[in-house]
Amino acid sequence: MLLTQDEGVKSFISNLNAQLSEWLESGKLQRVVLVIMSKASGEVLERWNFSIETDKEVVEKGVSREKSDKEIMREIQAIMRQIASSITYLPCLDEPCVFDVLAYTDTDVAVPFTWVESDPKLIANPQMVKLHSFDTKIHKVDTLVSYKNDEWDEA
Repeated sequence: MLLTQDEGVKSFISNLNAQLSEWLESGKLQRVVLVIMSKASGEVLERWNFSIETDKEVVEKGVSREKSDKEIMREIQAIMRQIASSITYLPCLDEPCVFDVLAYTDTDVAVPFTWVESDPKLIANPQMVKLHSFDTKIHKVDTLVSYKNDEWDEA
């Protein structure tokens, strides 16, 4: 959960959510990646990868799969608990950080002019932890967090 008083961050997140929702509803969004980087060096410290599979039949024909809202909420709550408990294994970020969001879409998608192409912002020799997946009536989301392994730096 992000709490901020910064109006620029609030505006960024609001615009981001609107754009991602549009792409998600049209079945054009394949992946969203939240990248946390050192403010000083730009080095990627954490990379939260949310891979999205869309049931094209549901998007095109409007025929949804059978799954209760309660079951969907239970799966989302499980992944939220897992994300919240990740502080037990993720290294402490003891420096000022910035974040960015990467959106991977179908190639035919119109991208807002304020968005720019980016490299994938990968981490060299990362530690990786696969988190729970969840399904909605339309999408399946697989989640993976990669983080910088400081143990290699100290060897």
